[in-house]
Amino acid sequence: MLSAAVAMHFGWHWQTLAALLFTWALISLTVIDLDHTLLPDIITMPLLWLGLLLSLFWHAGLTAPAPTDPASAILGAVCGYLVLWTVFWAFKFATGKDGMGYGDFKLLGALGAWMGWQMLPLILLLSALAGAVIGIALIVLRGRDRNVPIPFGPYLAAAGWIALLWGPQIMGGYLTLTGLRH
Repeated sequence: MLSAAVAMHFGWHWQTLAALLFTWALISLTVIDLDHTLLPDIITMPLLWLGLLLSLFWHAGLTAPAPTDPASAILGAVCGYLVLWTVFWAFKFATGKDGMGYGDFKLLGALGAWMGWQMLPLILLLSALAGAVIGIALIVLRGRDRNVPIPFGPYLAAAGWIALLWGPQIMGGYLTLTGLRH
């Protein structure tokens, strides 16, 4: 169903193939993280590099309109990684515990490479909101021990996929709603 949504959204372009690879990688990462609480480098790192590489082709006009330009892709990769790296170390300093794994940093860096730094706030907001709602629901409804870790990768993956397909519309609607764009 996700592949069909991508094909319908992008039409018949090379960008569609890239978006399908992106989607399949996110599905794989979600399943692996849910089963093993691990986001393997063998998927996250090629996803990051492919996002950076494709920004060059999209920017050069060799495919359909670009999700981002090379400079935004590079900043997105760096900022995506550093945002969660900073949260990790702040949490570790405050509590003495690891709050997330390094794979989460790499995944957000990859999402930033694909969509640019401009989409990172939306991805973080959507993933944190989904993670909080589902995490609280698991604790309240199923009596899950709050000390049992809940993988964050699936929420990042879902938010990244939503941002790829509808990010500009969501951000545009938000900016219009808040009066920051007329």
